Amino acid sequence: MSTVAAYAAPSAKAPLERTAIERRPVGASDVLIDIKYAGICHSDIHQVRAGWGEAIFPMVPGHEIAGVVGEVGPGVTGFAVGDRVGVGCLVDSCGECDHCVQGLEQYCAQGWTGTYNDRDRNGDPTYGGYSTRIVVNEDFVVRIPDALPLDVAAPLLCAGITVYSPLKQWNGGPGKKVAVVGLGGLGHLAVRFAHVLGAEVTVLSQSLRKRADGLRLGADHYYATNDPATFEELAGTFDLVLSTVSAPLDLDAYLGLVKTDGALVNVGAPEEPVSLNLFSLLFGRKTLAGSIIGGLGETQEMLDLCGEHGIGAEIELIRADEINEAYERILSGDVRYRFVIDTATI
Repeated sequence: MSTVAAYAAPSAKAPLERTAIERRPVGASDVLIDIKYAGICHSDIHQVRAGWGEAIFPMVPGHEIAGVVGEVGPGVTGFAVGDRVGVGCLVDSCGECDHCVQGLEQYCAQGWTGTYNDRDRNGDPTYGGYSTRIVVNEDFVVRIPDALPLDVAAPLLCAGITVYSPLKQWNGGPGKKVAVVGLGGLGHLAVRFAHVLGAEVTVLSQSLRKRADGLRLGADHYYATNDPATFEELAGTFDLVLSTVSAPLDLDAYLGLVKTDGALVNVGAPEEPVSLNLFSLLFGRKTLAGSIIGGLGETQEMLDLCGEHGIGAEIELIRADEINEAYERILSGDVRYRFVIDTATI
């Protein structure tokens, strides 16, 4: 075991504070990563505040991890000391079910192990990336292309793959009209990916305040959802509407924007339940779906695409002692578009 510095929430809704945690010894198939940067995801806030239900405390959040390999186990074949690597939302799965065999570890039939707020096979709590080091099985480590700075790459490990996966699954490419709901940490990356994949991209945001950013990131159109005329003008327009917001949506209204045989796909996870009139689905043979991150192979594919096209998150780099302030700013919408922690300050 080794002791490393970290920031943890001692209890639900408590401010995060500097502490020390234990990391397991490097096993035969393990990679020890010296964490350089960790992105702050809205799901970190949900979990630290027990907004999604019972949680494990003390909690060290963070599943957008970018760093450098510091040590490898004797059985590791895919990585070497000095490699630039990342870790996302999961650090283990059964490896044997149909989903895992197909590279869909995020849908593991036995349940995958989260990078934090979970328990490993020994029953020990998992601790995330708000720390200086982490030990992970090599099968759950991905390579970050040399062309991508580590700080802007970190958010790709959750926010990036969360929007990339449904864009690929629902064919958000050439000849398709894609609407991205929300221009935040997930939404700004969804716009970039949909643009690079060849879709005609529209941003649907509460107001036109971020319109210039949306167009700069690759959107072809930008509409305000606080204007009722938007839903009338765009009725039946989109092959895919990708909702990235964590607040409850009027699903009936957004399904009205979807073409026949199109889909409304949600990747946001609001704490409150939402309602739906099933007639919104029946008339038009529309699909309402959800998606969660991506498998390890798809995550590597996404990172390679980002390296090829120079796609990284737009970030604000912060010190570790600014984490609590950053949480409050996220809740008030005061970030463009992802906070990233410089872990050298932990």
